[in-house]
Amino acid sequence: MAKLNLPRGMHDYPPEEKLRRDTLIRLLIERFEAYGFPPLETPIVERWEVLSAKYSGGTEILKETFQLTDQGGRALGLRYDLTVPLARFIGSHPTIKRPFKRYQIGPVFRDGPIRKGRTRQFIQCDVDIVGSSSMLADAECLNLTLDIFERLGFQVMVKLNNRKILYEIIRHFERSEEINEAALPVSDDEIILTLDKLEKVGQAGVIKELVDKGLERPHAEGLLGILEQLAGESNAEVLTEIMQCFAAPSEGARELEALLQSVHSEERVRIVPSLARGLSYYTGTIFEVYSLDPPFDSALAGGGRYDRLIGDLLDTKQPYPAVGISFGLEPIMELLKASEKESGQPRTVTELYVIPIGTVKESLALTHQLRSSGIKTDLDLIGRGVSDNLRYANTYQIPYALLIGPDELARGQVKLRDMRTGSEELLELPEVIARLRGGLPPDEPPHPAS
Repeated sequence: MAKLNLPRGMHDYPPEEKLRRDTLIRLLIERFEAYGFPPLETPIVERWEVLSAKYSGGTEILKETFQLTDQGGRALGLRYDLTVPLARFIGSHPTIKRPFKRYQIGPVFRDGPIRKGRTRQFIQCDVDIVGSSSMLADAECLNLTLDIFERLGFQVMVKLNNRKILYEIIRHFERSEEINEAALPVSDDEIILTLDKLEKVGQAGVIKELVDKGLERPHAEGLLGILEQLAGESNAEVLTEIMQCFAAPSEGARELEALLQSVHSEERVRIVPSLARGLSYYTGTIFEVYSLDPPFDSALAGGGRYDRLIGDLLDTKQPYPAVGISFGLEPIMELLKASEKESGQPRTVTELYVIPIGTVKESLALTHQLRSSGIKTDLDLIGRGVSDNLRYANTYQIPYALLIGPDELARGQVKLRDMRTGSEELLELPEVIARLRGGLPPDEPPHPAS
């Protein structure tokens, strides 16, 4: 029925899918906390003036932001990332000790194009460090990222750049072409966001977009020529080209050089001078993570340094240096499915399914004991026969079933069935609990099923 359709870009996640997602989230949380990041939670809805503030997401992301109004007529919006809410949180807690580290996992919303790995409601999993301008903070984010994908079993490449290099390229271009910056028909940020599309649309596509925005074709081609000049076979070669390109020392290149000295696996990091990322609040280091094995088009994670965002929100000159990275749950899940690394995931949390055979009252009491012992236990609630109950347990891939009949209870026993092998044993309840927790005591062998 059409009236039951979901809005475009939104998804339901049935239990088996939600369990897969929760398994990934648990791994992320475990690694986040291993690196000393505690959790933070902020509202899904933010005031529009916060989301649209200068140096927040920028005009491109605001086009994709869901707007709403409360009953008092106040302009609000659904958050499009977790970084702006973090900046607002830090600003409203000015006495918080810094450096401040946090992770946050939650839904964000963007009314943008839909493709594989990209929906309009999606989960971001962020870590950020506020209060350190050292490249050690940036390296902390990259080392955590490489750690996580190694544990997931994926070979990844981190594309790395620095926004300062992009601004230096534009300044160098303007000087070499003797262009008055004020006369340019397009802003530096618009140029940078167009250059960021180089790998997606190629040189011809970037030149066309720059020309469409008002830049003269020779100037657009000149900018692309500078980027070509900065290409190199290794990070060291790219840094050398950048250093030699500009008359003054490149601050962005120096920062990248310091960052690479603190990254555990530099071979997994590649400087890409055209990388810009789509949000305007980035001020320094920027990075995106892509899978090499198996190949995958969408970025799995991305982030960077945003040293002005918090100060601008507070309208203060006090520095609030910050850096962070966001892991996209949706593309990582797509990659897991494509690689079949998530095969064998359970369809339920239930470990044991209790089947009363004319023993409902007794079975309820035993079920309570099992649950109190930490066993995730379900119980037949509609009075099916044994065969139907076993088929039900098998459908949901519940590993064990417990058949409780009057004859077994008279002997102080129950029948434990391994749903994977079909084998059955007569056990006392403490033995059942011990078995599901990891094995029977060695001096108490199981009783054979009759």
